[in-house]
Order: sequence, then C-alpha cells, then structure tokens
Amino acid sequence: MTMQFEDFDFAAEPAAAPASPAIGSAAASPLLRLQYLIDNTPAVIYSAVASGDFKLTFVSNNAIHMLGYQPGDMVADPNFWFDHIHPDDAPNIFSSLALVFVEGERTYEYRFRTADGSYRWMHDTLRLLRDANGAPHEVIGSLTDITVRKGVEESLARSSEEQRSLIARLEQTRDQLLQAEKMASIGQLAAGIAHEINNPIGFVNSNMGALKNYVTALFGVIQEYEDSIAAHAPPAALQARIAAARSKADLAFMQEDAADLLRESMDGLKRVKDIVQALKDFAHVGENDWRVTDLHQGLESSLNIVASELRNKATVEKHFGQLPPINCMPAQLNQVFMNLLLNAGQAIAERGVITIRTGVDDGMAWVAIGDSGAGIAPEHLSRIFEPFFTTKPVGTGTGLGLSLSYGIVTRHGGRLEVVSRPGHGSTFTVRLPLAGPPATA
Repeated sequence: MTMQFEDFDFAAEPAAAPASPAIGSAAASPLLRLQYLIDNTPAVIYSAVASGDFKLTFVSNNAIHMLGYQPGDMVADPNFWFDHIHPDDAPNIFSSLALVFVEGERTYEYRFRTADGSYRWMHDTLRLLRDANGAPHEVIGSLTDITVRKGVEESLARSSEEQRSLIARLEQTRDQLLQAEKMASIGQLAAGIAHEINNPIGFVNSNMGALKNYVTALFGVIQEYEDSIAAHAPPAALQARIAAARSKADLAFMQEDAADLLRESMDGLKRVKDIVQALKDFAHVGENDWRVTDLHQGLESSLNIVASELRNKATVEKHFGQLPPINCMPAQLNQVFMNLLLNAGQAIAERGVITIRTGVDDGMAWVAIGDSGAGIAPEHLSRIFEPFFTTKPVGTGTGLGLSLSYGIVTRHGGRLEVVSRPGHGSTFTVRLPLAGPPATA
C-alpha cells in the first residue's frame, strides 16, 4: 500500500484522536499513526527547501516541548533557523552548509535559542533528497537535544584539564625539589673544595710573603757587597770577575723579573682566595636563614663565580649606588644574581658589555643587570619565567633558572622585571623591599 502525504498538514496541531482504536495502536489510520510516531520521537523532525535560505517547510509538533515554539510559527518565519543559532556557532555552519549539496548529508552540533531565551545544544543531521531527475528537491533533518551530554563532556574536559594542571604542578614541584637538592649537593661539594683548598692556599700565601722578603733582602745584600767593593778600589782582575759574574747571571734582569714574578704570584694567590671565598659563599645556597646583608657583597661573590664564563665574552661595568643592608636570604639572592649574569653572558654572541647598576627607589632596593646581547623576541617575553621554557638549543638549558629566580624574589616580597629590545639587549631588574619581606611572602 502506498501512502500519499501531499494534502496532510504536518505543521498543524495534531488531529483529535478517535475514541477507538487508539492513535498509537496498529489499527489506527495510517496517517494518524504516522503523525503520532513523528510527534513522539526523541528528535524534532523537520524539512526545508533545498535552496540557500533553507526555509523550514515542516516541523514536528514535539518542537513545542523541546524548544518551546509552535511549529506553525517556525514554518512561517523564513529566517527562523538561522536567527536562532548561537552567534558563535553560526559562522562554522554557514561556511560549510553548501556542502550538503555535494555530500548529500551533513551533521552539526550547535547551540539553539529556545523560547525562554536560553540556549540548548543540538545534534542536527541534514540529508538532501533529490527528485527523479537528480535535482535537489528537499532537505530533511532531525534535531536531538544533547545538552546533558555536552554538560558531561565539559565537566570531563574540566576535570581532565584540572588533572593535567595538577600533574604539571606536581612535575614542576618535583623538578624544583630536584634542582634544589642538586644545588644543595653542589653547595656541599663547593664547601668541601673550598675547605680543602683554603688550607694549602693559606700557607702558600704565607710562604710567598716570606719569600718576597727574602728576595728583597738578598738583592739588598748583593748591592751592599758591590757598593763596599767599589769603595775600596779592588784590583782590576777582581772587578772584572765581579762584572763577568753579574753579566752571566744577568743580575739586573733577575732583580726586576723576580719582583714581577712575586707580584704576579701574589695576585694569583689573591685570585684563588677570592674564588675560594666565592665557593664558600655559594655553598650556603640551600640555607633559608634570613639575615641583614650587603647586596653589593653578594654581587661581587656571584661575579667571582662566573668570571671564567664572562671573561672572554663581555666587559662588566659596575655602577653601584648607595644600598643599605637589607633583611634577606643572601645565599638565595646570590643564586639569582648568578643566574642573571650567566644569562646575560649567554645572550652575547661574540663580545659585548654587561652592566650592573644598583640603587634605591620608592622604598625598594634594586639591582639591574643588563646586556648588549640579542634581546628577547616579543612572543617569548611573556613566557620567560615559565618553568622549562627556554630558547636555547636542546641540551644546553633546563629552562629553570629564571623561574627559580622569580620564585626566590617573590618569596622576598619583591619583583623580577625585564625590559628587552630585540637586537639591543635585555635588562633584568630585581626589586626588594628595604623593610624586609611581608609576613605573607
């Protein structure tokens, strides 16, 4: 049996059900049975013209319960469907809707405005029907409410994002603890090395002082001998022997060179002593003791640590202002200064200048370390304090130096700021409160 639907108005209100048989029963009229089934499906069934405006030509009556609209009103408005799609979802649909004429079927998920003004998520399946000649005839579709499913998906996505964030924080904390443990181990090693070197350096330094006095006295005695001999007019043969001995030994050069050798040796010993002292200062990197200290002393100690790294790359210019002693954890601030100095050196490709300035402004002590290097790209500037972010080649940087420095300065109640111009270098400024950190730092 073939059913004809041309004269049946599906957009109208459903006809009154006969007393018997029931509309939903198999014995009901085929048209009434079909109307009953369509109006009680979980999805809104609709049809639209197969043209650019997709004007609705039929909407099942269950749209009243799902969307709050009368099917007749939806059919009467030629722009009803387009006008009720969420503005954020509409561009994606409009840009690809024409593909239904190529593919024959399209599926979308979007938000649709209901009669009470709220938006509900819809799963919309459109299918193109063609006439006997293959020309587009009509578009039919079904709208299913997936708001609950979307809510569950969003909740799961939020939970997943929270878990990823938590994992990232745990990994960050773990790596920071590993870094702190590594720095503490390095500090212990540095302390041991400093202690072992300090003892021989002490007596070598003392011996060099004594040797300098001996050499000075020895050349003094030689001079006295020569002066005494010259005063008593010795025989010519003796004078010739003395002159020959002096010439052979090149006594004049030896006297001058011995003084230079002793001076250079004393300077070298002082350099070693400074390095040992810097190692001892660095050895306290794991300490959390707050004490009043001089930041300039910490800067000098950090410079001694990194001197070998900077010597062939940069000239260090110091412009120290007047800084009062401040309450801080000096060992941790020394680590910050060391990180900033090393970064400044690495930013310089060949030969450049690193400038260190200090001063006081608005109740804050500040230390600015600038370089004449390549600078930081604008797209990287907002990420440089992120853990593990680095622009260095793989294997040459952990990306933790600046993030750890940022954390240390923050714990002191201060700020770590950066100004950079690509091609002109960068300046990192540490600002610390003169009154010490607040209780919440």
